[in-house]
Amino acid sequence: MRPTLLIAATTALALLAGCAGKVEPEYTPRELQSLEATTELETLWRERVGDGLGDAGYPVAPTQDGDTLFAADGRGLVEALDADSGESRWDVELDTPVSSGLTAVAGSLFLATRNGEILSLDQADGEIQWRARVTSEVLAAPQANQQLLVVQAVDGSVTALDRQSGDERWVYSGPRPSLTLRGTGTPTVIDPVTFAGFANGRLVTLDNRSGQPLWERRIAIPEGRSEIERLVDLAGQPVLTQDGRLFVTSYNGRLAALDAPSGEVQWSRELSSYHTPILVGDYLFVVDEASHVIAVDAGSGNEIWRNEALEGRSLTAPAFATDHLVVGDVEGYLHLIDARAGEIVGRTRVDGSGIGVRPLTDRRRIYALANDGTLEALELRQ
Repeated sequence: MRPTLLIAATTALALLAGCAGKVEPEYTPRELQSLEATTELETLWRERVGDGLGDAGYPVAPTQDGDTLFAADGRGLVEALDADSGESRWDVELDTPVSSGLTAVAGSLFLATRNGEILSLDQADGEIQWRARVTSEVLAAPQANQQLLVVQAVDGSVTALDRQSGDERWVYSGPRPSLTLRGTGTPTVIDPVTFAGFANGRLVTLDNRSGQPLWERRIAIPEGRSEIERLVDLAGQPVLTQDGRLFVTSYNGRLAALDAPSGEVQWSRELSSYHTPILVGDYLFVVDEASHVIAVDAGSGNEIWRNEALEGRSLTAPAFATDHLVVGDVEGYLHLIDARAGEIVGRTRVDGSGIGVRPLTDRRRIYALANDGTLEALELRQ
């Protein structure tokens, strides 16, 4: 989902004038140009998941584990579907609306609700295994390692829960400026540490034994006179590589590569994005705030190509399927971009309600969830 800007007022101001106001940066959507497609998207199946994501635009992204897809709507319907046929295996109605993306791991399905609850459901039948409460509403999908489930809330706190029981293990209270993007960063969790980005432009590494910070680095520096100009949220998820590099985006800030053990910045470049980048080989792909799709060299940060044909179309974060980037847009189109050349080589429309969450990909297959709840499975054909 494209985040809005959220003013977090003080208690006194909240009593007098209300606690929140929203603004969005404006870009005029470019008209789509005709193209000679070299790759087609064949629909395998289409299903409807409840009532969709709702007007509030909560980022309730689906997830996959093995041959099962898990999806939810904004009001609390959760459904498991066969990834090959789209047939429903089970569905459950929760007693509270869902606010976060879904995470499926090791037989459990994790999600957050608008009242600050975290739920663990059995993947086999949707039965609730445990529920726990954190400090405030959660928009980021919960992230798991072998022992913990780590949750980042909109108030800046990061909470670690026991993955099996939901018991609280530690809480880290991160800073929160007066004006932030309404869409917190998603932490990256491995067994020893958690990497979490915050609305003040800082990236923190937390020890998973205690929640204590091991190192902290500023990725973006607030600049400008107004609060909006000084926004520097780290709203995407840090991307961790096997060789110990971290790639991080920031709004009104930088795209940066860091050494994960030390936090030392290896390179950075000016680039404003609230999306999670994606790494494929030596190419790092990112969608910036204007919906330009950019490829940079992961080793140096040098730009390889830039596609501006979809400017202002509120693109999702990019996904990858068989040599192609996949992005959805505000009008419900799914675009295929050649990962090497940067050219748009295919397009289809899922639904006019728009696509606000990142598509799921599995080799040549793509699963796209539209805002009205239409879930479509497609396959790439040359």
